Amino acid sequence: MNSMKSCLALAMVISGATLSGPAAAAQEAPARPAPPMPSGPVEVNGIAAKVNGRLVTKNQVSMLLGPIYGQLVAQYPRRGPQFDKEFKKAKDKVIQELIDRQIILDEFKQLGAFIKPHLIDEEIKRQIRDDYNGDEAKLRELLKLSRLTMEGYREMTREKMVVSAMRAQQFSDAPPPLPNEIQKEYDEIKPSLRDVTKDVLTFQKIFIPAADPSNPGSTPDTQLILAEDIARQLSEGKDFATLAKAHSKDAYAEDGGLQKDIARTDLSPEFAAIIVDAPVGKIVGPLLDRTGFTIIKTIKIDFGPAPALDDKVRESIEERVRRKKTSQQYERWIEGKRKRAMIKIMD
Repeated sequence: MNSMKSCLALAMVISGATLSGPAAAAQEAPARPAPPMPSGPVEVNGIAAKVNGRLVTKNQVSMLLGPIYGQLVAQYPRRGPQFDKEFKKAKDKVIQELIDRQIILDEFKQLGAFIKPHLIDEEIKRQIRDDYNGDEAKLRELLKLSRLTMEGYREMTREKMVVSAMRAQQFSDAPPPLPNEIQKEYDEIKPSLRDVTKDVLTFQKIFIPAADPSNPGSTPDTQLILAEDIARQLSEGKDFATLAKAHSKDAYAEDGGLQKDIARTDLSPEFAAIIVDAPVGKIVGPLLDRTGFTIIKTIKIDFGPAPALDDKVRESIEERVRRKKTSQQYERWIEGKRKRAMIKIMD
């Protein structure tokens, strides 16, 4: 999978920016022609919303949407209504999150409080680990495409942490979590706390290139149709290894598409997330990447280690339990703030 293509396409959708040369060529989806180049001025960044005079920029929206968009691009090679629905839902959620963030930042500013720098560093490290397979270069690549600096991203992270701190402060009088509540919450979210960079995956894969050198008459559209037909046959119970040997065009075809004990960090973040989220044995795809279409069947996942319930983790778990207990109070509180705020969401 190619996160560069996915994130570049996202930057185009959100910010209205257009590139030329090699970067523009990289954005083309195999099943679609490149979009026409505009003749007039190009919007480098725009405003997604205004909140009490403060701006939520389209670049900020594209940055938060990047990992989500990359997965949607892979999962919906034909785009279509379902892709549009899921993308709009994700975009609306991100914009609302950024609006609420600005509202709460106003409250935080009045308190004169601050977030310690080392806590921001730790949160960014966590995001790199969980969202980018531990590869800081992938984060910087997305920042570049979203036209954000690392310092700008650091500020966005600080603002997100402010929201958490303000929420905790607002409902500090909530009843403390009970020991059994803490243990139950820990058991439920323990998998999400693991070190995902230590995940190891075993799966079968069929790769159908967008352009097949052995078939001069092939096109991205005909290759997608072939991939969809293979996925249909697999869902009807056809043997994966047999179809892989017959159709797959990669180094693993002769082994029935089997790839054993692959480190998650060897895969793109989008691709890895899709495989890990899929139930073992389920046929997933065809998924879109820069050079073709991929069909996956997950065989086994060895998850990375999760942290023990030490004092640091316990504090985080206690905060999650408090949030659940006060979620209705918080929604009433933030809704009241929204009604009093001057909010304008741009088209």
